[in-house]
Amino acid sequence: MVKRLITPAVCLFLLTALWLPVQAQTQSQQLTVEPDRTRLYEGEVLTLTVKGSMEIDINLGNLFDFDMSSLPKPDIEKVEPEFEILAQNQQYSIRTVNSQMVGEITWTYQLAPKTAGELTIPALTFKEAVSEPVTVEVVDGSPPDQAAPGRDSFIELSADKDEVYVQEQLILTVRLFFRGNLIRGELSEPTHPHVIIESLGRQQEFSRYRDGVRYRVVERRYALFPQQPGPLKLPPVQFEGQARDASGSLRFLRDSEELFVVPVKDVPAQFNGETWLPATGVALEESGFPPSLEVVTGEDITREIQMTAAGLPAEALPPLPDAVPDGLRGYPEEAERQTETTPAGLTSSLTQSVALVPVEAGQMTLPAIRVHWWDTEADRERVAVIPEKTLTVKDPNAVATAAPPQNDQGDSGREPDAANTEPSADPVSDEAGVWQWLSLALGILWAGTLLAWWWSGKGRKVTATPADNRDEAAAFDRLVKAARDGAAGTPELLVEWANLHSPGHSFRSAADVVDYFCDQTLAAELRKLQARLFAPGQENDAWDGRPLARALEQIRKYRQARTGADLPPLYPRGLS
Repeated sequence: MVKRLITPAVCLFLLTALWLPVQAQTQSQQLTVEPDRTRLYEGEVLTLTVKGSMEIDINLGNLFDFDMSSLPKPDIEKVEPEFEILAQNQQYSIRTVNSQMVGEITWTYQLAPKTAGELTIPALTFKEAVSEPVTVEVVDGSPPDQAAPGRDSFIELSADKDEVYVQEQLILTVRLFFRGNLIRGELSEPTHPHVIIESLGRQQEFSRYRDGVRYRVVERRYALFPQQPGPLKLPPVQFEGQARDASGSLRFLRDSEELFVVPVKDVPAQFNGETWLPATGVALEESGFPPSLEVVTGEDITREIQMTAAGLPAEALPPLPDAVPDGLRGYPEEAERQTETTPAGLTSSLTQSVALVPVEAGQMTLPAIRVHWWDTEADRERVAVIPEKTLTVKDPNAVATAAPPQNDQGDSGREPDAANTEPSADPVSDEAGVWQWLSLALGILWAGTLLAWWWSGKGRKVTATPADNRDEAAAFDRLVKAARDGAAGTPELLVEWANLHSPGHSFRSAADVVDYFCDQTLAAELRKLQARLFAPGQENDAWDGRPLARALEQIRKYRQARTGADLPPLYPRGLS
């Protein structure tokens, strides 16, 4: 009886001893894959949990050197054709099974589906364990109420126009709505190979309620300029980020939104301009001309023309015409372009400066400037115009000839004043009486004052002449040398010498000096010099400065000879 009981017990013990290691080995080779849901919308994030186990050899010798991070991992990269791995995390726990250390590992992956439809998470392997495939349904679009309390973030796109012309400005507004404490976020920029895209300033941040839920909003604005006609379809704008909710839980945010297709129209057939300019406003302005539109030959005039446009970048503005009539020489400078960004879009300007030098006398008509552009608000063609202008160019010789009767009074103008102060030569009336003695006393006082003034002026002249003469002589030598060589600085040297030779007149230009000396030869030679400087490459290149130098020497000699004669007489004629 005892033998019959012992024999089955021994067999049961042996079977149990053999079954427990097999059971432990089976548990150590399990691998499970569990998604947090099997149906989600495109743009949402799937949380995938993978659990596995393996035997771990830990003893007193390697207890402090054991590194959990060196443990193997499942081949999660198999999901990448249909999912994007946003983040991953892993946790470990160790337990003892039949005196054997078994490590249980949990991996958590955040997966973002790349397309809509039925997507399969393939069978994953870890050591010798293999998981079962899992099918997930991804619904195209967004949830029916994307601003519902369960929605943590979403994107809104809007445009200011339903259709545009080619190269016309289209304002795109991108708004990102999210809630929670955003830890990390990346919002993509709109792109397109055939569209010029300009950012309109910095992004704006504010709060807004949607269906009773308060969201934080990030807004960005862009100016788009399509370069080809046809349907315009922009790639989706995407957002990826991480946020922590009120409970402290970390959530992954991933959203995508696509703008509607915008038709882009070609240039209208009725447009007559040479350069296509679709804008909300174009204007032309000019400055630099004297109000009377009267100039003299050789005078430098700077004409500045500015074109401004609303809704276009400066690079799209065409160059302005620089044609000038015969008798004018034009020297244009490089155009300056500027673009300013505003919340309403781009505002640009083009500024063109041209130096105009008349070389012939007469009437010079500058042609009108016309710029055709297309008014996108009124959908019609308009023309910005600068009307034509007629300049009256005078010959400096004619000006110098008409000036002497007035300018000759400069040195002798004091004689009429002196003559006006002479006592009258007419007989004094009988009723003068006391006035005769009073007039005689005033005359004597006047003569004494005049004598004192002359004597004090003579003293000042004696003390100041040596230094003044040296400066004036040196300036004259430099002027004559420059005149003979035809130097460009001759007009400036002429002004410098004239101010030393005739102080007190404050000459500012060569024309002032010509008007003062009233010398026709000087005026003619200066005109030839200015024509040579501003119109090279013609007959003006043959320069002979000797006539100009002789004219200057004669003027100086004549003026020095008149220095004494210019002083008023010591005794007026009435008292001599």
